[in-house]
Amino acid sequence: MIQGQQTWIYENNPVIISTGTIGGPFEGNGNLADDFDILHDDLWLGQDSYEKAQKVLLEESITKAIEKAELQNSDIQFMFAGDLINQITPSSFAGRTLAIPYMGLFGACSTSMEGLALGSYIVNSNGADRIVTAASSHNAATEKQFRYPTEYGGQKPPTAQWTVTASGAAVVSSKGEGPIVTSATIGKVVDMGLSDPFNMGGAMAPAAADTILAHFRDRNLPADHYDLIASGDLGEIGLPIAKELLKEKGLDIAEETFQDCGLMIYREGQPVFSGASGPGCSASVTYGHLLNRIKKGELKRILVVATGALLSPLSFQQKETIPCIAHAVSIEAGGVK
Repeated sequence: MIQGQQTWIYENNPVIISTGTIGGPFEGNGNLADDFDILHDDLWLGQDSYEKAQKVLLEESITKAIEKAELQNSDIQFMFAGDLINQITPSSFAGRTLAIPYMGLFGACSTSMEGLALGSYIVNSNGADRIVTAASSHNAATEKQFRYPTEYGGQKPPTAQWTVTASGAAVVSSKGEGPIVTSATIGKVVDMGLSDPFNMGGAMAPAAADTILAHFRDRNLPADHYDLIASGDLGEIGLPIAKELLKEKGLDIAEETFQDCGLMIYREGQPVFSGASGPGCSASVTYGHLLNRIKKGELKRILVVATGALLSPLSFQQKETIPCIAHAVSIEAGGVK
């Protein structure tokens, strides 16, 4: 299964048989509203805290994915999930509700592809017949933890990004119908010395470039192999930096091929600064919009490169720089297994 230094090849073609995507009110006004299964018009989701609301987002996305596969929770062997909130409590508390054997993950905004890579590895190795993987984020919960509560009205620089209120989940199976997961490249932690928590795109761009280079090197692929390469949430600042870094290393990907989930999800005019971010960003865009495009025949091969900034409020207060990571997963149009 291992190819090169850091890439897994899934020879048994684990298949994404269903997905569930849930969004909030801001996402409902965005560019990809039609690709969500459920859109809420209230950030509270009927709860008394934003953290509880994020737990509901995750529960709903996983429940929707399992329902669309015409399965029960008991048909799923393992659940992989993670988020940004203290000790990933929304994910763990959702695991309490769903009662599926659970593995909690923290890769910050790279968690979506970390979960898909690990879950697909287990299915490919006959460690499970079916798994569910998910990632979520909530704008108000994340702002409260990492920056200031939204009620404070703190001003942000243009480099800042808007945390998505969304959750995306996928059921991966050893058999069935749907897009197949073909490979995954696990990233290394890259820290270029940036310390500004309002410039996540700039901090994460080198990690994205490093993982993309490793993926193409390990698989010995031409630059035009994929119809689309989608980074997790580099935004307007990080995406051009990543493209330039790749060119410097001799990998010249076509401008229209390399896009960013954080620039896809919202429409022009929404006040999102330099784009979207959050674990729910790449999860909901991939499991909603991108897989829908594969199913429609618009895309045949894609590479999703979810990026994460591995800082915490404590590390920032201690004046640490921001270590970053990116995980890449390739997905292709499939059939019936």
